[in-house]
Amino acid sequence: MYTTAPSGCTLHNFQSLSIDNIVAAVRQLPDKQCASDPMPTRLLKDNVDVLAPFLTELCNRSLSLGTVPDIFKAAYVTPLLKKSDLDPADVKSYRPISNLSVLSKLLERIVAQQLLDYFRSHKLLPDLQSAYRAHHSTETAVLKVLSDILSAADTGSLSMLTLLDLSAAFDTVDHLILLRRLQTSYGLGGIVLAWLTSYLSNRTQYVHCSESTSTPLSVLFGVPQGSVLGPILFLLYTADLVRLVESFGLQPHLYADDTQIYGSCRPGATDHLQRRVTDCIAAVADWMRSNRLQLNTGKTEFLWCTSARRQHQLPTDQLAVGNDLLSPVSFVRDLGIYVDADLSMRTHVLRTAGRCFAVLRQIRSIRRSVTQPVLESLVVSLVLSRLDYGCATLAGLPSQLLDRLQSVQNAAARLIFGASRQVHVTPLLRSLHWLRVPERIAFRLAVLVYRCLHGTAPVYLSADLLRVSDVSSRQRLRSATTSALVGRRTQRSTIGDRAFAAAAPAVWNSLPEDVRASTTLQLFRRRLKSELFRRSLGPRHST
Repeated sequence: MYTTAPSGCTLHNFQSLSIDNIVAAVRQLPDKQCASDPMPTRLLKDNVDVLAPFLTELCNRSLSLGTVPDIFKAAYVTPLLKKSDLDPADVKSYRPISNLSVLSKLLERIVAQQLLDYFRSHKLLPDLQSAYRAHHSTETAVLKVLSDILSAADTGSLSMLTLLDLSAAFDTVDHLILLRRLQTSYGLGGIVLAWLTSYLSNRTQYVHCSESTSTPLSVLFGVPQGSVLGPILFLLYTADLVRLVESFGLQPHLYADDTQIYGSCRPGATDHLQRRVTDCIAAVADWMRSNRLQLNTGKTEFLWCTSARRQHQLPTDQLAVGNDLLSPVSFVRDLGIYVDADLSMRTHVLRTAGRCFAVLRQIRSIRRSVTQPVLESLVVSLVLSRLDYGCATLAGLPSQLLDRLQSVQNAAARLIFGASRQVHVTPLLRSLHWLRVPERIAFRLAVLVYRCLHGTAPVYLSADLLRVSDVSSRQRLRSATTSALVGRRTQRSTIGDRAFAAAAPAVWNSLPEDVRASTTLQLFRRRLKSELFRRSLGPRHST
């Protein structure tokens, strides 16, 4: 079964490129190259004005004739050991890194941009797929799922979250099915479809290890690894999964090949919800088999969620996934963020703090061997980045949990300055211009709201926000003349107020109007940090 493209959605030809288009595209290339490139990428950028006419002719011929040069479809694979303690004699210990020439990626970037412009203009991209999308991330994906579950728990409902995983999904995509789906579901045809057919066909790869090189082999299945277009094609290939899950009255969210399926019910209807989830997973498995994909039951997990006081109402029945029976777990690691059955986020906080302290111990061992700027750079990149990852999901947590994360930041500041535990940390944080943990969370939420209001955030988050001025019954209020948002009413502050739809407006409305009215994101971030910095290191101090 293939979803049919909406009426009028067709793309049969690519737009012709100018020299200025090529110059701009080359300058945006990352400074990377592979062994098959005739020159370093930096040298290509430095001489782009000379080479641009030739590159323009090359790309325009490819786009107008619907063919991709064979040399652009030859990749070499470098095997890298996943972990140092793995057996180097075992093939499974390695991660294959596919490398393509920089010119092939330049052509792909140009095609990808034209395809994405077409998909966005006709709203053909799946809203609930967060991978390889501008302004989308693992954090926004988990934030959406967790927010829905928190809102359900606030009303006294129980939620069931199932995490599915595919086996080698990118390597098993069937080219004929993909091309037919691109034609039927997305309206691609003519030269565009011919170019994509050429792009997928006659691809080769060989393994390069040390001084040895294997014989090139044909790649008959899968989207090209290490490519620009490959991830986009995979998203289009699996987009129908969203509609399939929704047909069972459940909510999906995809991140590449990671699929989240969740739903909520009243305490007395858990058996019915679990049957729906079982039937949905069976249908998903059938869909995957018909599309040459395979569900990895070994990595499938499910979790029942609700507030702490309703934990006794959670069922313990096993879930049938294929021929396997799975028992509910007490927490899951969802895209790098740990979610507990009681929605406390305690596991995420404790594991994050533990890993950060472990890194700090390693950095402390070399503290005397590096300068303070280098030390600060190491702490920011290896410790604060871990503290900040997924912090929007921590909004509204009790102070005793956030204090655990704050202790990490305090220890990091003291390490940079070589200060003892007896030294008050506030002057150190002020010198580093670091926001405290609660304000870091508020900063992340406020930036997300700004993006939502200016059309640079996922639709699934923007839909949860409403301006006061857009509500007809409130347009006479003073707040309607500002950028204030409508706050969501909740039943329990410890649960409902943590959902994005409640926490985000609360943070936004607490900001001064001159901060909210910033004309650019850069200006907003600067004003926001100044405001939160003033609050963060005000009368309330931490030791």
